[in-house]
Amino acid sequence: MAGIDGLLLLMVLIWAGNYSLAKETLRHLPPLPFNAVRLTTASVLFLALLEWNRRAARRESGPEAGANRWGALRASPAISPVDWLALAGLGVVGHFVYQLCFIGGLARTSVSNSALILGCTPVAVAMLAAAIGQERVTKTHWAGAALSLCGLYLVAGRGAELDGSSLTGDLLMLVCIVCWAIYTVSSRPLLERHSPLVVTGYSMAFGTLLYVPVAIPGVSRVEWGALEGWVWAATFASAVLALNVAYLIWYTAVQRIGNARTSVYSNMVPVAAIVLAWSVLGERVEPAKWIGATAIVGGVVLTRLDARRGAAVAVEPPAEE
Repeated sequence: MAGIDGLLLLMVLIWAGNYSLAKETLRHLPPLPFNAVRLTTASVLFLALLEWNRRAARRESGPEAGANRWGALRASPAISPVDWLALAGLGVVGHFVYQLCFIGGLARTSVSNSALILGCTPVAVAMLAAAIGQERVTKTHWAGAALSLCGLYLVAGRGAELDGSSLTGDLLMLVCIVCWAIYTVSSRPLLERHSPLVVTGYSMAFGTLLYVPVAIPGVSRVEWGALEGWVWAATFASAVLALNVAYLIWYTAVQRIGNARTSVYSNMVPVAAIVLAWSVLGERVEPAKWIGATAIVGGVVLTRLDARRGAAVAVEPPAEE
């Protein structure tokens, strides 16, 4: 299992580094065109992978048909019209609206604020799942939620009182949390019938179909030929690494070592992101944000304690990173 642990650490670095990579790229490329290229690239790769997997599954036979050593790729039953409608709905919430808010928020607030606010996502998912009766949330979960909210105040609320320049970006990141919670809870019935690759790939494709028309006016104003090579490389790297590779590592680990152990690694992303922003971009991180980071991560860890005790705690697809 050492190999899986190594891949999970790579996943953490990819998602954490994506904040700084995207933030720096946005200095040279407007948010909507940047994300349109990124989403289109990732969607095309996912659809190509789905087609390759479908053909590979047809060539194989036996109980392991359609599966390969990565585990994230496997044969999937036919998608019903109802499931197609559900996938489209997931695309609207989890990729179209989420990506509009994510890239817009990242352009208006700091890397550390973005990463730490999104660090509350697992708590939001647990609370929403409890509210609709999908799973039971214990006192430990509520304690984790309260601790993370205190950290959120230190990261966003307290900073907004001192300097309102990032308030809009922080609020957009809060909308991201709501979108990802809805996306996660709503995806569970589909994930019982289809592989994560199918659900993620097709829902992302639907979201991209909606996102690209919104971005077209901005895309047409960009002087693409004048962009430096590293901007193109960073944009495609963000797509392939953060939206393709990291997702496959995540779901492969869920299959190999289980939900609880895999989910621990997602708690490392916010802190890794602000460390990278501090060390690479020279972004100033106030002491209060370090305290907020500790509170948010501590709250997320508390929400996972019941999973280690055998309670029914769902593992959500991680927010992007």
